[in-house]
Amino acid sequence: MTDGATVEVIRNHLVSAAEEMRAALVRTAFNPVIYEVHDFGISIYDRSLRLVAESTGLSRFLGANDYSIRKGIEYVGEPAEGDIFVLNYPYWNAAHSYDATMFAPVFSGGELVAYLCIRAHWMDLGAKDAGYVLDSTDMHQEGLIFPGTKVYSGGEPVRDILELIRFNSRMPALVIGDLNAQIAALRTGERRVAELFDRYTAPVIDDVVDRFVRAAAESAAEAVTRLPQGSWTAEDWLDDDGVTEDPILMRCTVTVRDGTFTVDFAGSSPAVPGPVNLPIGSTIATCRVAFKAITTPSEQTNAGHFAPLRVEAEPGTLFHAVYPAATFTQWTGTVALELIYKALAQGMPERMPASSGGDVPGFMMVGVHPDTGSMFAVSNNDPVGWGGSPDHDGIGPANHLCQTQARNTPVEVLEAKTGMFFERVEIRADSAGAGRFRGGCGLRRDIRFVTDGEFLSVIKKTKSAPWALDGGRQPEPNQVVVFPGTDRERRVSTKRTPVRAGDRVTVLTAGGGGHGDPDRRDPDAVRHDVQEGYVSVEAARKVYGVIA
Repeated sequence: MTDGATVEVIRNHLVSAAEEMRAALVRTAFNPVIYEVHDFGISIYDRSLRLVAESTGLSRFLGANDYSIRKGIEYVGEPAEGDIFVLNYPYWNAAHSYDATMFAPVFSGGELVAYLCIRAHWMDLGAKDAGYVLDSTDMHQEGLIFPGTKVYSGGEPVRDILELIRFNSRMPALVIGDLNAQIAALRTGERRVAELFDRYTAPVIDDVVDRFVRAAAESAAEAVTRLPQGSWTAEDWLDDDGVTEDPILMRCTVTVRDGTFTVDFAGSSPAVPGPVNLPIGSTIATCRVAFKAITTPSEQTNAGHFAPLRVEAEPGTLFHAVYPAATFTQWTGTVALELIYKALAQGMPERMPASSGGDVPGFMMVGVHPDTGSMFAVSNNDPVGWGGSPDHDGIGPANHLCQTQARNTPVEVLEAKTGMFFERVEIRADSAGAGRFRGGCGLRRDIRFVTDGEFLSVIKKTKSAPWALDGGRQPEPNQVVVFPGTDRERRVSTKRTPVRAGDRVTVLTAGGGGHGDPDRRDPDAVRHDVQEGYVSVEAARKVYGVIA
């Protein structure tokens, strides 16, 4: 048996290889959503397709690569040395069509020893609308589709496929640049993993992987046995599907019993016409984020950590999209993450916070840049407040729980690369739900357009408020107000709005829900909140009964 020191050297070498892949991707990507926001997921697998290491990226990509690489290898068969494939068929890819997954084998001494996988958000693949598709009704409106297609064969580029991608994009330089960045990252990982197999024999590494995957499974199983046992159900609503204005029911039941943790989405809406349906791989990834957070949050992730998790969703429903259902707007998974926590709060209230602002308030501008004459499509996901907990306030504004390893797009980048000018970005006083422990505050962002174009708002929780716990109060939901102060003023959620230079938009993100009766809040904490600008003098008196 391999000694413990060698186990840790090999395990950490794999994690370091994933981090080097991440560095290569960020340093060479063309698209701000990759190099600034970190909208990507990077994973390393053994020859049996068990996850052995990953790098930080978008939290909801946790485990999404696992599903897609299995589907990809099932489709392409055993690859040859030097091959690289692209996969974005949403029902296999565990994401929408613009999250392009690229995967490659690693060989050592002529033997297949591992796999590498990177998914990253591309800005355009010829969908019916530029930037983001908000109202598609089937997959074929959502861009060019690859089921697992070689872009490199035996180490050489496949020119025909690369040209097909180039000629099907409105922004080909960005897309080809990001494709090459993913290739650079895959080649970096290939070298580092091959070095490991040059140093140690394959049987030694196989033994080490068996040991740390088994240890992770044991750790996760032990954590599940420590959780309260039982079954709890919760419901929540999406605003709409982008095609109709009908609210959409989400329902999940979480059951912790006999060493398993099961999330069942029975009772949720059937698949809907618009693009909010989730591929099952994306649903599984959402559940993995919730599961990992309450079982083994401090451990480096590998396949063993998810051994006790079961996810159930009937095909043809909101949480298990099947061909040709539209899937482009993936915000369902964002709201569903806290739906799982809402169910768990019934059985383990001492561990669960109230809801955050409940969504990722996303926006994007699409247009033609006056300096370059080229099309741009640059996005940002705004922060919300996190919910109050049984023993402390929620933080905020901060990225939503599903994106805690990702970042916002800097104002400087948004202003330089689009026609947006930001007149105000500030924390919103009184936006948090009151409580013994209040939620975190939301954000206000006032945007003035300096060029013509389109403003896209992507948000699915503006009509129902984030939930509170134990007597806490709900905050106001997210809001997007277009053309404020004019006769055209209106509130929108997910909408494509033509804008002209001089028009304005205000984005108001929600605070987190409160936890506990506000009357029990420490008066000194209220006064501190007033000093910091989180709570107004009026709200301190009216809500908390404190003169500040």
